[in-house]
Amino acid sequence: MGSQAAAFIAHLAFWGLLVYGWVTDALGAVQAAVVIVLWAMGAVGLPHVPFEPARAMFSSFVAVLDVALVFMIFKGDVRLT
Repeated sequence: MGSQAAAFIAHLAFWGLLVYGWVTDALGAVQAAVVIVLWAMGAVGLPHVPFEPARAMFSSFVAVLDVALVFMIFKGDVRLT
């Protein structure tokens, strides 16, 4: 159950960051398209990798895309303090 919740949060953050970046003009059309294409390549390609746990790695792949989006949108890491 915990990994399903983490995968849901990663996907929610991905689409939320993508919309936020688009609305605030922090992401251009090409940048947004590249991130979406990378997401689609992971969704389509990872199940075909011969390594058995590759299907479970899609949520981790999305989390890496989330980190990249944070760096692209906020021009660095988000400070918590």
